[in-house]
Amino acid sequence: MFFQSLEGFLLGIPAILIAITLHEYAHGKVAYILGDPTPQTQGRLTLNPLKHLDIMGSLMLILIGFGWAKPVQVNPFHFKIDREKGMMIVGLAGPAMNLLIAFCAGIGYNLFGSVTVPGVGVTFGLFFSYLIWFNVMLAVFNMIPLPPLDGSKVLMGVIPKRNLTIFHTLEAYGPIILLVLLLFGFIGPVIRPAILFIIDFIVRFTSFGVF
Repeated sequence: MFFQSLEGFLLGIPAILIAITLHEYAHGKVAYILGDPTPQTQGRLTLNPLKHLDIMGSLMLILIGFGWAKPVQVNPFHFKIDREKGMMIVGLAGPAMNLLIAFCAGIGYNLFGSVTVPGVGVTFGLFFSYLIWFNVMLAVFNMIPLPPLDGSKVLMGVIPKRNLTIFHTLEAYGPIILLVLLLFGFIGPVIRPAILFIIDFIVRFTSFGVF
């Protein structure tokens, strides 16, 4: 299990819920701003984490520290702009939100990391550490260019339209491929260095005066 103690579990679960909820909310809100009412009609423009949890993705987060939320359904035909470009912007919204939260958590870590959590006996530093980890992890993990992850939507917005057929074909098998890669440990070693690099940068950058 990713969490090594009961205290870690109790502090890590709220961090997961914050990261997942705001990630998916950002997708839905940006899609809505671009003209698509689908996220609103499906009840995804909410900060209620229960609306955004995916059972398998949440379990993977708890067990191995990598996972995903329930994707927000978007209908690009409602967009006021080019469909592919709109999907690219919507795809970037979730990871961008996670990085913003991670930076805020970095400030919290540097300011309040040594403060003890009442009744738990550990410091707020552990909570902020989890908040940074899960948000950076979701940002990096979702930028993998494999459907249904956000990275595939971003890539669809920049490649020539004549090549989009490949991605539409891959969409049917993307979730299975992703689950297999996770279960056999292929993804962790690839993205972990990027995650740790970004975390180190955030903690240093938010420590006020390190650079």
